[in-house]
Amino acid sequence: MKNIFKLPSMLRFVCLTLFATLVVYNCSDEKFKESTDETLNITEYLRANTDQYSLFLQILDITDYASFMNTYGTYTLFLPTNEAVEAFMTDYGVSSLENIPLEDLQELAKLHILEQKIETTSFTDGKIATPSMQGQFLITGATNSADGSSITVNKSAKITTSNLEVGNGIIHEIDKVLIVATKTLAQTIEDEPSLSLFTEALKATGWYDELDRPITYVDSVPSYLSVIAQTNAVFEEAGYSNLDDLKARYSHLNDPMNPEDSLNLFVAYRISPGLNYLADLAVTPALLTKAPLEVISIKLSADSLLINEETFNGILEKGVQIDREPSDETATNGVLHLVKENYFIKKRLPAPVYFDMADQPEFRQLSSVFRVPGMWASLSDSELSNMTWEGSPSITYTCFDLGSSSRPGWHGDVLDVLRLRDGYINNIEFDTPVIIKGQYKVWISWRQNSRAPNSVRAYFNDTQLARTFNMQEYGDSSTPERVLESQGYKRHIDPFTSRYNCRLLGIINVETTGRHKFRLQSLAYAGGNSWFDVLEFRPVDMDQLYPKFEAGGDGLIYE
Repeated sequence: MKNIFKLPSMLRFVCLTLFATLVVYNCSDEKFKESTDETLNITEYLRANTDQYSLFLQILDITDYASFMNTYGTYTLFLPTNEAVEAFMTDYGVSSLENIPLEDLQELAKLHILEQKIETTSFTDGKIATPSMQGQFLITGATNSADGSSITVNKSAKITTSNLEVGNGIIHEIDKVLIVATKTLAQTIEDEPSLSLFTEALKATGWYDELDRPITYVDSVPSYLSVIAQTNAVFEEAGYSNLDDLKARYSHLNDPMNPEDSLNLFVAYRISPGLNYLADLAVTPALLTKAPLEVISIKLSADSLLINEETFNGILEKGVQIDREPSDETATNGVLHLVKENYFIKKRLPAPVYFDMADQPEFRQLSSVFRVPGMWASLSDSELSNMTWEGSPSITYTCFDLGSSSRPGWHGDVLDVLRLRDGYINNIEFDTPVIIKGQYKVWISWRQNSRAPNSVRAYFNDTQLARTFNMQEYGDSSTPERVLESQGYKRHIDPFTSRYNCRLLGIINVETTGRHKFRLQSLAYAGGNSWFDVLEFRPVDMDQLYPKFEAGGDGLIYE
């Protein structure tokens, strides 16, 4: 400031004027446009339409959820009308929402909210991939009536107005309030009169107590269970009218509580670890059960899910159909399905497992990305439950544009790993799908990249496989296929492009049926991406070339 007064008078005047202007400007109130979008958020939309939604708005106000539903984000709200909430209050036996315990009201509100924007075009006949904020999944399906076709939620609520765009998501209006499941699997089964014999079998074998336990967590993994139950009618058709009939047929040790008793195994074979809705079963070739080392195979045939339908030695073994309509019954600790016929443990032979390495459950939940051409998404180690790796970078799911020069592999997608090398992402470990015990040849396929590692080693359950593979190698399009196979390579997709390659890693002996660990470790420098397609476990006595995989599609191609 002292230096200003040493300047010539005119220049001193200009500087002082400029200084005063700056002071006045900085002391005045700043006026910024706080929002660039005038679209109402969810809470604002409800307040603007109280004639239709005032009661659900009251639920949000009572639970203090109205504020966060007015923040910017991406939500899906299944919004009950006032008539729907009034009907719920009548069933609940209250005249005011304030008479409902706060915790119950909070759980109710959260069941109607998903933290992802999901339009009806993304619905399937089954579970929505993203769980509700309450933690339970919602089930959608199509129903026909005299008024035409409509979409139902949790088999009871009809969507009356869909895909209402709001500032922080999307709203689907429904005509009934969704009900939170409050019973365990054991209670759900026991409360259904048609499952009384199955309930007796659960109690006789001790499995009732297991199905009555609340959810626990081990290393953040919940103890959910899935049950495939049989009605009394199914038992009677198979010749079993009561528990004594079941004991006479299956209890070979006359001790159903003994885990080695056949009746105990009969029940255990119908209980699976994990939360497996029909939508999950449809993409699960083999389902692990609580019967030690035993699995059930699942096959999707048209619109039917079949248990244990296999062809052995050219003979078709007919499967048992899951009863879709009453299935997908949510319980607090799992999900319940029903089956149309009686079935028991089958001696399972080794069966091929085709593991799309990009098909991870967390990527699958991203319905706007998963297997949508041209889309991609990245997730961190902590966000992927069936993968771990050393290093900080995220792993990317990439689905190629079918019309591009990328020429996609099976399903059109790859698991995209940036710089699989020491000091970046040195190794990646996967939980495999369920593999039936036996001997297998292991094949891995990838999309070629000249900057990917030229030497990668594989491990199965910490046992090193015989061969490494070079991700810079192109596929061989000229050598006869059987000659190429003898050299440890093959063309795994059809139509084939040399941008993809497939290498035999070795032969493994799977000693127990279940999920296993598979690890990849780079032995060389990499300056670019590694793109993984399919990991195959084929029984040693199976044709190793066929079936092939449909390039850019979901199908299998036979010779």
